[in-house]
Amino acid sequence: MSDINALSSYDYFLPPELIANAPIMPKEAAKLLVYHKKNGKIEHLKFGDLAEILPDCAVIFNDTKVIKARILGKKSSGGACEIMLNQPLGDANFSAYVRGKVGVSSVLNFANGVSAEILKLCDDGTRVVKFYKNGEILSNQALFLELETIGHVPLPPYIKRPDTKDDESWYQSIFAINSGAVAAPTASLHFSEDMLKKIEKSHQSAYITLHVGAGTFKGVECENINEHKIHSEFYQIPQKTADIINSQTPILGVGTTTTRCVEWYKRSGILSGSCELFLNPNNRPIRQDYLLTNFHLPKSTLIMLVASFIGLEETMRIYKTAIDERYRFYSYGDAMVII
Repeated sequence: MSDINALSSYDYFLPPELIANAPIMPKEAAKLLVYHKKNGKIEHLKFGDLAEILPDCAVIFNDTKVIKARILGKKSSGGACEIMLNQPLGDANFSAYVRGKVGVSSVLNFANGVSAEILKLCDDGTRVVKFYKNGEILSNQALFLELETIGHVPLPPYIKRPDTKDDESWYQSIFAINSGAVAAPTASLHFSEDMLKKIEKSHQSAYITLHVGAGTFKGVECENINEHKIHSEFYQIPQKTADIINSQTPILGVGTTTTRCVEWYKRSGILSGSCELFLNPNNRPIRQDYLLTNFHLPKSTLIMLVASFIGLEETMRIYKTAIDERYRFYSYGDAMVII
């Protein structure tokens, strides 16, 4: 039996051709692996079947909106640079990853008169930056508007191609409202307008906002997973959703971000703030019953979250089955549901 505390237990080999570089269209045609908790049965369906197979439950979605968080520019010296935003820090400061050597007070220049000043170099590899336009500080919302023109869709690092116009719609859920994410809550990407209507007709639905940070792609590096410090992300929960969480109604979380938010609120009772919850087999869900998600990277906190629902052995069995059945993996890939 594998050690649930060992990072190596969450490793697997994925043939490179199973990494999806674009979504399946129409969205309902994506594969859906169904795992039944009661007996461990696995079924292979299409995503379009989801509404018909779900048990009686409330369905909670993440309505965060992905911003064009990748910005290409030049250093004052003339050398190329790249900023990948991570998350807002308040006072118009941002946590970001910077490609290219920079120091405190370095200034990076971008199109349309936008620039960024490096304020701090952090031990975790991030940088604290502040953005300006023609010398004036940009607020979060003003920066997001500028990014619509000068930014790029922040495709995950395992998609080895430049972003295109199609990614502006592909890498955004149809119910994305609140700007601030730098990565998509990928389980949400499977829903078309018709699918959403089907779910809303047959099941109570509600929303949370959790702005996915670039830390979602940061791998676990310590061999004992209990020593891992998970990244934090801003969240907000409307009262309607809180009422559902506080009730006895079974819940399906659409994606790992929704799941972490639901479970964080159940533990804290706080409607907004920073979510820093690391779900794994040692820290199992206490409120959410069911999970809809994509297939995740080896040794990631996300595959550990799946294991928090059904255990390590069953999680790795599902992943082996998905590989044998040629499912498409990661952000633009197929889905699985635990019911």
